Amino acid sequence: MVNNFSDALGMVADPFVILVVVLSGLLGIVIGSLPGLTATLGAALLIPFTFFLDPIPAIASIITMSAMAIFAGDIPGALLRMPGTPSSAAYVSDLYEMTRQGKARTGLTISLLASVIGGLGGSIVLILLAPVVGEFALGFTSYEYFWVAVLGLTAAVIVSQGSQIKGTIALMTGLLISTVGLDVALGYPRFTFDQPALYQGIHFIPAMIGLFGISEVLRNVTEKKISQPIGISMSKKSSEKGSFGAASRILWKRKGSLVQGNVTGSIVGAVPGAGADIASWISYAVGKNTSKKDTSEKGYSTGPLVAAGGANNAALGSSYIPTLAFGIPGDTITAILIGVLLVKGIEPGPNLFLTQTDTLYALYVIFILANLLLIPLGLMAIRTSGLILKLPRPVLMATVVALSVTGAYAINMSYLEIGVVVGLAVVGFFFERYGVPLAPVVLGIVLGPNLEANFMQSVIKTNWDLSQFFTRPVSAILIGLTALVLLFPLISKGIRALLPKKVKVDEVLPTSTSVGS
Repeated sequence: MVNNFSDALGMVADPFVILVVVLSGLLGIVIGSLPGLTATLGAALLIPFTFFLDPIPAIASIITMSAMAIFAGDIPGALLRMPGTPSSAAYVSDLYEMTRQGKARTGLTISLLASVIGGLGGSIVLILLAPVVGEFALGFTSYEYFWVAVLGLTAAVIVSQGSQIKGTIALMTGLLISTVGLDVALGYPRFTFDQPALYQGIHFIPAMIGLFGISEVLRNVTEKKISQPIGISMSKKSSEKGSFGAASRILWKRKGSLVQGNVTGSIVGAVPGAGADIASWISYAVGKNTSKKDTSEKGYSTGPLVAAGGANNAALGSSYIPTLAFGIPGDTITAILIGVLLVKGIEPGPNLFLTQTDTLYALYVIFILANLLLIPLGLMAIRTSGLILKLPRPVLMATVVALSVTGAYAINMSYLEIGVVVGLAVVGFFFERYGVPLAPVVLGIVLGPNLEANFMQSVIKTNWDLSQFFTRPVSAILIGLTALVLLFPLISKGIRALLPKKVKVDEVLPTSTSVGS
């Protein structure tokens, strides 16, 4: 392992890789700091650039950007009470109240340090557990991979907050899109409308660009214009000195909440389809219920803030466990990363731990580097946050459209991909408007072909003997895990029952979320 890490350090220490990491980190800071723009959108915008990068810098760009964006989402939450990313919404009231009392930098520094510690904790969990899970997956056959896909799809529906019916509609939409192309067993064209360009199916990268990139632009340009919330200027209202020291002392005082956030984030993040959003809300709920009320008279509580801030980035690392071990996206960001890996000729799954250990360990090193880089970039973002929030939105939206269309066209140099982007942008726009989650759509597109291929392979080699799906030991374990995931709504009710009466349920467990953004 030591030799693997030393080799990986050599790969990551390349000056060009470091340059990509820094530039991606700056992009993540900007994306996260602008209300309404998510880490998933940032990952989608990076896709066109990854086509021209080697595997290591391509992976580094997405990992670094997402780590920065998750933290940077706290900045507009603190200054405008408008969370930059969905995972920042859990504790936005506490951050905003600290800003009103002249403690903006202290509050944001608390969030920054909690995010760094959480990110490093999630990285350690990834390094320790991913090889174990990958070794376990080496014995999988088509039966086990079928149930793993079922588990991932089930989790995507169950953990998507809001109506389970809407989650199911989203999942079925993604599975339907995945059937476009040639039948996996018979080679018969399906839903191709006599267009040879559709024989290879709908590529998931333009699909995700449309769902998360252009749909966000449509949502922004069609919103009714409202007056910009009066933000609190960092320079006028906050003349704090020693905010780093004050934040460090609070973090040490709330070390129990920090540990809770790390553990919660690591566990929830490892569930396929959950991601940082769900981890943040659950950790905040637990922290709100268990934290002492010594800060209640101030109007804010630092315990839940520390817990949820740590859970955000802890979930980022652990979400890569199912991605690396099984090739199943842990959230929408890892779904995009899988697409980038496949384009680069790297296939996530158990064989990754045997055949491409150099890339695997480089990914580990990148996680650690990204979270350490978050300290200087995060402190810089805190001090310059007023400038970040002044970026003209029309210019930003036009840039998003240009990059999205260019990235889609560059995949196969075909106008079909642009049509896919536009079509799914409309789908994403209406789904968001009516509260239908987008994450199950993505997972349906990504996992649909694997689900169908493994099912057909299994039934063909056993002459349709379906008993093999249920009698194999590992299959039985996966069936049990799927059943456990189906009980998630009951677990959610248990969490709600633990909440203090003064905390509204809708404030702690949101009605809708964009998983992994």
